[in-house]
Amino acid sequence: MISGGSPFARRVWTVLLLFAAGVCPSAAVAAEAGDAAGWDIKRLMQELAQVKTAQGRFVERKHLAILNAPLELSGTLVYVAPSRLEKHTLAPRPESLVLEREELTIESRERNQRRTLVLQDHPVIWAFVESIRSTLAGDLPTLTRFYQVSLDGGERRWRLTLKPSEPGMRDVVSEIRISGDRSWINAIEIIETGGDRSVMTITKDGP
Repeated sequence: MISGGSPFARRVWTVLLLFAAGVCPSAAVAAEAGDAAGWDIKRLMQELAQVKTAQGRFVERKHLAILNAPLELSGTLVYVAPSRLEKHTLAPRPESLVLEREELTIESRERNQRRTLVLQDHPVIWAFVESIRSTLAGDLPTLTRFYQVSLDGGERRWRLTLKPSEPGMRDVVSEIRISGDRSWINAIEIIETGGDRSVMTITKDGP
């Protein structure tokens, strides 16, 4: 159950899964070198840690068992190290999600709704948020507290696979796959335990 299983907590969990992004002890780490320069998970984390700000546009396709065709969303993403994440969905309807330090705010102007969640009140969601931030910040020790982590590929085409270690997370998500080129994340795929999945592709703003 997620924070008591309330409808709001479950909705927030779903939003976080789709936010992620923009990622328990005894987590295992396996890295596969992809080039002669010694590319590995530590090198990837170093590259990610150097990014202080990033912004781009996303297209997200949600493949749901109840729908005949994927549901498509699009909008913009902003990351400011070390703790601010923004996802602004523009289509099919506007909605904003902003994570700043320990607070998560979801706003829908169309519905005239705004809700702020204090992460400490929802420990499982808090842990999930910290895992996402740890990926973006290149914080491997924190990341491996919550996930089994493996890396495939090389510097110009890598894929990070995260498998939740915490039972509450495993009830919802079976695997998260993050793909990128050097320090840029260009795709996030979330595979839910029930079989639904979402695939987000991200393009960089500017050069």
